[in-house]
Parts: sequence; C-alpha cells; structure tokens
Amino acid sequence: MKKTRYFILLALLLALAAAGCGGDEKGSVPSDAVAVVGDDEITKAEFDAVINQAKGGYRQQKRKFPSAGSADYEQLKKQILQFLVQRSQFEQKADELEIKVSDKKLDARLKQVKQQYFGGDEKKYRTQLAQQNLTEAQLRSDIGAQLISEAIFKKVTDEVKVSDAQVGAYYNQNKKQYTQTESREVRHILVKRKALAQRLHRQLQDGASFAALARRYSEDPGSKAQGGKLTVQKGQTVAPFDQTAFLLGKGKISAPIKTQYGYHIIQPLSAVRPPKVTPLAQVKESIRQQLLQTRRNKAMTDWVESTRKEFADDTSYAVGYSPPPTGTTGTTTTSR
Repeated sequence: MKKTRYFILLALLLALAAAGCGGDEKGSVPSDAVAVVGDDEITKAEFDAVINQAKGGYRQQKRKFPSAGSADYEQLKKQILQFLVQRSQFEQKADELEIKVSDKKLDARLKQVKQQYFGGDEKKYRTQLAQQNLTEAQLRSDIGAQLISEAIFKKVTDEVKVSDAQVGAYYNQNKKQYTQTESREVRHILVKRKALAQRLHRQLQDGASFAALARRYSEDPGSKAQGGKLTVQKGQTVAPFDQTAFLLGKGKISAPIKTQYGYHIIQPLSAVRPPKVTPLAQVKESIRQQLLQTRRNKAMTDWVESTRKEFADDTSYAVGYSPPPTGTTGTTTTSR
C-alpha cells in the first residue's frame, strides 16, 4: 500500500468491506452528533475529522475533492459514517468479548507503521501526518480500531477448524485442479518470416544442428538460449503448436507451422507423458489453509451481520446522515 494513502485507507477499508449499518433518521440525536449507536455518540467533530483526512488523501492523489451536495460527496459521507458506526459497534462489542487494547500495543503498532512506511524517519512521519490532515491522536485512534478489529477476528474465528476428512473431500471434488495434463519435451524455432522458416527447415532436413539454429535464429526468448528446448502441457499453447507437438512422432521435424506469433519448426524430444495427479499429501496443508481462510472469513462476515442487526434498533442518525442501503431484508427502526 502506498504510504501516501495508508492513513485514510486504514480507516475506510474496514467499512467498505462490511455490511450496512441499519437504523434510520428517527430518534433523538444530540445537536452536536451525527449518530447514536447504543450507548455511544458519534460527534460531528469526529465525522468532520475523517472528512478532513479524506480531503488530505484526495490532495495527495491530486484528485479534486467532491463538491458538497454532489452525488460523490454524499456517497463518501455515507461511507465515512458507515465506518464510524461500525467502529463504534466493534468497540462496544469488544467490551463484551473482554478485548482490551493497551497503550503498549498501540505504541508497538505505531512504531511498526513508522518503520514500515517511513523507515523510522520521524520528520517524514510528521510531514505525512500534516499532509493527510491527521493528528497523531487521530492516527492512534485509527490504529486502536484496527487492533480491536484484528482481536475480534481472532476471537470469532478461534474455533474454526478444518478436519482431514474435509480436506480430502475438497481434494476429491476438485481433483482437476491438482491434475497436470499430458506433457512433452520438445524444441522449436520461432521466426517471423515464412521464407526464413522454410530455409531453416531445409537446413534441418540436410542434417544441420537444431539447437545451433535455434540459438542463432529463434525469436522465442523463453527457449532460445536452451537451443529451443521447453516442456509443454497439452492445451496450454496455441492450437496449431499444440496439435503438432503432441501428434508428431518423437524425433520428427515438422514443416513450418503458422501461428499468431510467426512460424514454428517443432521437434518432439520425448514420448508424451500421461496426465499426472498431484498426491493429496503434497497439497494437503495448502488446501487446509485455503479452507480455513474461507471459513474464518465466513465466520467474521456472519458476526458482523449479527452485530449490525443487534444494533439496528438502537442506532439513530441525525437528519441528512442516513446510512447507505444494506440490501438486507426487513425495515429497521430505532427506539431512541
């Protein structure tokens, strides 16, 4: 991630990947707030601070910030509000889950940010804060929210497991992914001009060294230095090349074959190797990690949606700060 965009994206990407907020404009919201989430008020000052950060991000990217009242501005405003509401939900749920973010953890992550994006240069770091319209207190708040999100993810997904039987079932259902098609060792010479290809073919018929001609004339950078040698898998090259490479007898030299790349002269060097299935033992752990990640993401998505619903009836918005559509069923109201 480019460091010039890190700070604003740290805040906003959480929201853009999540479900909508729920709630509506009904209920009692203090005059200095944009929303009330459970027992927490999101103040206008908090909202304006993130808008200000967004302005800094746009300026860094040399993009014009959307005009107030425009569709783009309203969309950005709703995304920022969505982020702030979800952050409030996470912070309140963190208390229930007994998740605490200590100053020590905040300091360690801030040090990591400084080292990763600024090489530990304090001056560059401070300059970047100013360019992003960001105070260190705001950055620490954003980092705290990120640490809470990571801790919640860990706690929510801690019980997610993938058994050997599930790994085996996935392997069997997707065996094609782990099957290498027929393959063959060949060598070839690729040239652009038909006349040159025909001349080289005549030389090969008269006993010239295939490898020497490939090194001198071939325009295939992937095989030229190897005297034209390469391993091909059936179905993974252009059709005329593929057909010739797998039908021609071992040691035979083809006439020039035209493809979109030019003219090929092909000589198979081995018999056709049959399809090969990668054993389960070789891919077992990679499958397990893939399934674990998928199931952990699903568990977290379900938790986020459950949390959204939990707060839906206890979330109110100031007039003009309604959340984006959620695509979920049912109409949400507030009790405030």
